[in-house]
Amino acid sequence: MLFKELYDSKDNRFSDLEITGVTCDSRNVKPGNVFVCINGPLNDGHKFAKNAIDSGAVIIICERDLGFDNQIIVKKSREVYAKMCAVWFGHPTEKLKIIGVTGTNGKTSVTYMLKKILEANGHKVGLVGTIQNMIGDTVIPAKNTTPSCYELNSLFSLMATEGCSYAIMEVSSHALDQERVFGINFDVAIFTNLTQDHLDYHLTMENYLAAKKKLFYMCKTAVINSDDQYSAEMMRGIPPKIVTYSTGNDSDYSAKAINYRPAAVEYELVGDSLIQHIKVKTCGKFSVYNSMAAIIAAKELGFSVLSSANALAELEGVKGRAELVPTGRDFSVIIDYAHTPDGLKNILSSFRDYPKNRLIAVFGCGGDRDKTKRPIMGKVAVYNADYVIVTSDNPRTEDPTAIIEDILVGTEGTNKPVKVIENRIEAIEYAISIAQKDDIIVLAGKGHETYQVLSTGTIHLDEREVVRDALAKLS
Repeated sequence: MLFKELYDSKDNRFSDLEITGVTCDSRNVKPGNVFVCINGPLNDGHKFAKNAIDSGAVIIICERDLGFDNQIIVKKSREVYAKMCAVWFGHPTEKLKIIGVTGTNGKTSVTYMLKKILEANGHKVGLVGTIQNMIGDTVIPAKNTTPSCYELNSLFSLMATEGCSYAIMEVSSHALDQERVFGINFDVAIFTNLTQDHLDYHLTMENYLAAKKKLFYMCKTAVINSDDQYSAEMMRGIPPKIVTYSTGNDSDYSAKAINYRPAAVEYELVGDSLIQHIKVKTCGKFSVYNSMAAIIAAKELGFSVLSSANALAELEGVKGRAELVPTGRDFSVIIDYAHTPDGLKNILSSFRDYPKNRLIAVFGCGGDRDKTKRPIMGKVAVYNADYVIVTSDNPRTEDPTAIIEDILVGTEGTNKPVKVIENRIEAIEYAISIAQKDDIIVLAGKGHETYQVLSTGTIHLDEREVVRDALAKLS
């Protein structure tokens, strides 16, 4: 590909230069590549421009003068990189209908629900998300919730080639802030909710909100949870058509006569000239919100609410999201990805009023992440659970004991039992060992993850296996 085909630059020196690829990672540079310097949160790509040239880069895209003859200075190299990646892969998003889902909690569940609905209506669907990426039934491992521009366009290109007509993606605040989805025109964008998370990166809730809001300047239709406290600000001034949903507020669609059951939830979806019974095979109020978002987005894409209701009634749930682990015992074990104060509150409160003996919460907080949420999660746990076991959850480079101490600040003053077991496997084994008839054990934080990130490296840790082995020991 000629450079003038890859990027429309006012600098014509390199117009007819043959380009062999584009990258923003100097370690991946091959002879004939364009290297784009991006100033990231950890490293500034401008520092590696000389390395890129030594590896064969023929053009350097940068935001400041680096003194190279083959440099082109631009205002926003992230945006230029996004454009180049789209061109390199033949503008794949123009061949697909794109649905984006953003919010602190619920993104994964909504994307899987939408995928089920669209497939039930005869379409092949691509998915980009936290658990995994998918092209139809083919699984492609995921590194980040939203991949880099290059990986994303590569995925979209493969989806189009494989016959997908729709692509559904989780859109993280990091991706929006870093322009990884710049230039994508979303047919529908969904806002689930906004609660405290990622403040280690965004610093303030205002910055976090602003990053999320970017998505709604890039879509034709916005589907918004109007029950969320930030919904009014999310909707203020955005250009697309807005459709709202709630469980009680004045909105375009609302959930009425909600019936919560241990392994399902049912409700009536009510809208203009619409009343439709909905049943979802996952528990809790969050399942009402997630299913409403998916059904309404599908309706905006032209699919009937009845077909969506039928599809969701068959969906068995999403791995690591209120996932019931078979135990063969007279107590229950639930695995959930809840790793924020609101996420933990949602999953615990969903079981608080169920017929049960005790609600036992096992959770920790990630290292090298927002420290301010740790005592808040401790407080949420002791308020909603009957027995709390504080443990480790991806401590990364931090001391696990120090993280736990931060959590325990929020548990002070409670008369409920709080036990600390740093080793997560031992914590789960202990919870299983003390389980009584009709207890519900919630293992929060890991969800779909099958690993634990320590300062010494990443180890295998699948909570389903830990539960199985703990039950075997009891036997």
